Amino acid sequence: MLHALILGIIEGITEFLPISSTGHLILAGQLLGVADSAFQKSFDIIIQLGAILAVVVLYWRSFLDMEISKRIAVAFVPTGIIGLAFYKIVKTYLLGNVSVVLWALAIGGLALILLELWHHEKDDAIEDIRRLSYGKAATIGCFQALSIIPGTSRSAATIVGGLLLGMRRTAIVEFSFLLAVPTMVAASGLDIIKNASAFSGVDFSALAVGFTVSFIVALASIKWLLGYVRSHTFTLFGMYRIVVAAAFFLFVVR
Repeated sequence: MLHALILGIIEGITEFLPISSTGHLILAGQLLGVADSAFQKSFDIIIQLGAILAVVVLYWRSFLDMEISKRIAVAFVPTGIIGLAFYKIVKTYLLGNVSVVLWALAIGGLALILLELWHHEKDDAIEDIRRLSYGKAATIGCFQALSIIPGTSRSAATIVGGLLLGMRRTAIVEFSFLLAVPTMVAASGLDIIKNASAFSGVDFSALAVGFTVSFIVALASIKWLLGYVRSHTFTLFGMYRIVVAAAFFLFVVR
């Protein structure tokens, strides 16, 4: 239960920041000595629903807007197709793989830093999600699909895609929040369907703790990130990713 509590806090903090919640859960699990079991892999996926519920609570009106919902649906399609196609490979070979996480964290961090050095937001950048074309929405979904690699970060991939396609920071961050809902509901739902029959009563209790804690912490994390991006770049997150990857490699892996 203590491990579930700690991992729930980490999930709530990291789910919407461009630093990879799954990557942090995998690294934290290693530091805590949590066994790399089938349930642990499911736990890392399913507790993300708690953080996603925070988006529903804060943004439920946006889901009632048909123009926004249509763009969310279009963006979800490529992510859903790719995620379903590679689910078994990801669950078997990538989740729990520390080396994959460290490389993805470092490369993603470098990508964020380089993007900020190169990218300049234009005056006519897309500020209203309703103005986002369906083609660009689908392309953002393709970027999000990169996050099937643990350590990449769903939010980072989505944000990079949105910025490259001419969206304002606050707009793509909010769109990333909204797009997380169908994405993580689908990912968690698929895992529950395939694995719930093997869960014990203790397993369900651990899931309940992780879910609840991640929901509460994510409420604060979402509000903080929106305030942060109004006056800051993503460079600090890129540097953080590289430092974490390097430190974990030097002091834990080696």
